[in-house]
Amino acid sequence: MKKINPPKSICDGCCEENRFNWHRIKAIDESSIPPPPVVIPSRTIIPTINRYFYIVTEDIDLTNGVTLLANLFSDDNGDPVTEFKIFNPNGYDNLYINGVMQESGAYKVTPNSLILNPFNTTIFDGTPIIIESLGFQLM
Repeated sequence: MKKINPPKSICDGCCEENRFNWHRIKAIDESSIPPPPVVIPSRTIIPTINRYFYIVTEDIDLTNGVTLLANLFSDDNGDPVTEFKIFNPNGYDNLYINGVMQESGAYKVTPNSLILNPFNTTIFDGTPIIIESLGFQLM
């Protein structure tokens, strides 16, 4: 019987010369790294957050867009509001419908209303709508 030699592996004899050797990584003593300088700010930025809540009382068809007046909403204390406090230019507004943040191009908040752009959908009765208005003041 003739003895058959096993096939040569692709890497037989060539891997050693093609192997990349990583340099050893040395650990350093943390005390040898100087800490960053301590910067004490001369001014402080104070955030202000206002939230407004509305539970939809009947289905809203958004095919042509819709405007919801501020007096439909209540604040964090459950008190009715007559207008939204808008922090412009030092702030922004977020809109949540049914707990989901909406894209900024889908709506506009004015002091008197929330304007929802036309979209092929319906907001159903019982859906919560929340406006979160954030502003920043330099102290």
